[in-house]
Amino acid sequence: MAIKLSANYSKKLGLPHYSSHSFAASIETELSDITQAETEISRLYALLQQSVDQEIQHPGFMPEFPGSNASAPIVPQNGRTHPMNGSSQRMPTAIPAGDRWNCTDGQRGFILRIVHENQLSKQEAEDLSQQLFGRGVKELNKMQASQLIEDLLAKAGKPATRQPRWQQRPTAQAA
Repeated sequence: MAIKLSANYSKKLGLPHYSSHSFAASIETELSDITQAETEISRLYALLQQSVDQEIQHPGFMPEFPGSNASAPIVPQNGRTHPMNGSSQRMPTAIPAGDRWNCTDGQRGFILRIVHENQLSKQEAEDLSQQLFGRGVKELNKMQASQLIEDLLAKAGKPATRQPRWQQRPTAQAA
């Protein structure tokens, strides 16, 4: 009696401009002995994970966005070629340890955009983060990053229009 074993692995990554891409792989094999299952599952998972992680590093075609360079060159990465959409949008194959942020990629991008578009210095954002939370911008969690975004917008004269989710709204009983 043959035992069929099916393994799947998928990953989805965020890209600039609120875009994302994903990759999935599946594999099927047959076992003649059920005692081989645990070892084979572990082997298949490692194989699929390594393969998907290796392939998803290459974002492929990236559509043009306002402000991007339409005549951007094709730049080889790891033996493959990928169009670049402006000099600042090169997709790294891995994020260096010093560039990792605890908040979401969207929050990271928004913080950097607020600083850039409002001619604030990165040090101003860092100082505000230290003042509010006693830690650097990259160490902020999602909730802290949201508060920093609101404070940076206010500092730039563009206060957020919505009330933060974590602040309690007055209830009918409290009024």
